[in-house]
Amino acid sequence: MKRELIGYDVQTVVEMGWAGTKNGALLKRMLSERFTILLTTDQNLRYEQNLKQAGVAVVVLVAPSNRMTDLVPLMAGAREIIDKIAPGEIIEI
Repeated sequence: MKRELIGYDVQTVVEMGWAGTKNGALLKRMLSERFTILLTTDQNLRYEQNLKQAGVAVVVLVAPSNRMTDLVPLMAGAREIIDKIAPGEIIEI
């Protein structure tokens, strides 16, 4: 997915060494490291976390699977939203 976001400063959870981190801890780490947007496929995140308090904007990619063939077509919409979304907002694409 990173290749679909050229022009943006993008880090993956794996690159950050955060793989396996639970959502609440992940959001706290993101905020402390000054990340502003989480791009995810986790459609349950809004029900599990208080995203307004988390201070991080969340873009959820809603697709039939996590396969690139299903996710890449959503990236044009994601790029558009990334430029407009505010901290604490969650938008599904």
